[in-house]
Amino acid sequence: MKIAGAPISWGVCEVPGWGRVLEPERVLGEMASLGLTATELGPPDYLPADPEALRALLAEHNLSLVAGFLAVVLHDPPRVPSTVEEAERVAALLAAGGAEVLVLAAATGLEGYDERPDLTVEQWRTLIQTSAKISDIAARHGLRTVLHPHVGTHVERAAEVERFLADSELKLCLDTGHLLIGGADPVDLVRRHPDRVGHVHLKDVRADIAAKVRGGQVGYTAAVQEGIYVPLGDGDVDIEELVELVQEAGYTGWFVLEQDTALGDGGPADTPVLDTARSLAHLNKITGKG
Repeated sequence: MKIAGAPISWGVCEVPGWGRVLEPERVLGEMASLGLTATELGPPDYLPADPEALRALLAEHNLSLVAGFLAVVLHDPPRVPSTVEEAERVAALLAAGGAEVLVLAAATGLEGYDERPDLTVEQWRTLIQTSAKISDIAARHGLRTVLHPHVGTHVERAAEVERFLADSELKLCLDTGHLLIGGADPVDLVRRHPDRVGHVHLKDVRADIAAKVRGGQVGYTAAVQEGIYVPLGDGDVDIEELVELVQEAGYTGWFVLEQDTALGDGGPADTPVLDTARSLAHLNKITGKG
């Protein structure tokens, strides 16, 4: 079982004003201290955009690069050229860093993940076409592309995930937390579409707060600050059954530990490493390694 970390577990997010951002040397060093050997890239320009500098920084901490998140507007024809240009840049950087996967999300074009306008039929068609273009770009760089159902994007709710699977050939980033928040049961999704799992983000969430997000009582950013994400085993995702089903389906890729976190300026900075250690311990327990 290949387990990687991600900067978002340390509060590093692309949303302006999200919270305190710890320096890369600390984040990567703490990942390595837990025995992790790989990481995702994190938000744009958090890690070096120069391939040589990126490889050198990762090597300092004995980490490899497995994937990177790209949230771009896919549905708006006038913005397609700039979206494709950004996808080319990110794919080249990921490939130069030794990554395997480009994790694509259908951004709304608005700031953050708290608002989400509806799409027309034509805009949805453009979304599907643009995601295919980006998949072709990534493939030329030796990368696989997966679509990440994500809160506050245009593929969030259960019906949208099913619609995407029907209309696109891309596989999914099975993000157990975002799927549950959006109203999809990640375990049931794997049962019904075992061949469409292309990458895995392991999260655990509190279903009570997730229900508030779906119902509009609380925004996504506020929900993160309220503690919607918890270490594996502390929430309402059946992590054990999900891991078993994914492995039975023949998945041999990475399991990326993600616990979306927003660090306050005055809060403790060691929470991320402690929570990730707990998630690792739980994962080792259910897989018979702990």
